[in-house]
Amino acid sequence: MNRTYIITGSASGIGAATAELLTSRGERVIGIDLRGADIEADLSTPAGRTAAAAQAVELAGGSIDAVIACAGISAPIPLTVAVNYFGVTELLDALAPTLAKSAAPRAVVVSSMASLQANSPELVEALLSGDEELSLKIGQQLADEGPRSGYLNYPSSKRALSRWVRRESITPTWAGAGIPLNAVAPGTVISAMTTQLLATPEGREMVDSNVPMPLNYHSEAVVLARLLVWLASEENTHVTGQTIYADGGADATLRGDDIWS
Repeated sequence: MNRTYIITGSASGIGAATAELLTSRGERVIGIDLRGADIEADLSTPAGRTAAAAQAVELAGGSIDAVIACAGISAPIPLTVAVNYFGVTELLDALAPTLAKSAAPRAVVVSSMASLQANSPELVEALLSGDEELSLKIGQQLADEGPRSGYLNYPSSKRALSRWVRRESITPTWAGAGIPLNAVAPGTVISAMTTQLLATPEGREMVDSNVPMPLNYHSEAVVLARLLVWLASEENTHVTGQTIYADGGADATLRGDDIWS
């Protein structure tokens, strides 16, 4: 029996690869993106998220089996935290009641290997508190300090997202409703976002020094799509609250063998 999947960021990158994989397996996919999707919505705004959720429920006929949130950007500006954190968490919260009606509901989000990088603790805490106005203010302050500080918007958004997944996964809204909630953290993925950066030896050296991938090197988007699809499938009954690093060994390389101290 076919399942209905809502995928954000469906027009490109990991989201497009995930939509294509599910469609090839006969599943029903409803895509959300800024443009070029079934639902065109701006997930950087509260109004855009509300509209996207309402349209998704309507197009799905009130029946949603899984949500896979792939939409995200990596610009050194506060828009990044609006899309990467609130564009994910608020949309999932809005869709959770409909999702809970499924016989096998699932939710997965795309975090990042950057969740382990240096970040702004102040921004992370503002995000986790749900204060979007404060988060954007802090994000702008970082951007005003220059690109290096502005970049902290990205790892901060992904750190907060992974922490949100872990915190929320065991609550009545998610575990209590039988919904596994997880995150996938890619390493370096070959995509429109990274092609230019990886085109030069200097760019590759910079990327690889930050995200070393001893197993099979940089990945194609479909590699992440396969993992996302399994986590969102009926087969996944007990994996929840996890950020799974599909990163070619970058996490193990950088953090070593003791992550429990």
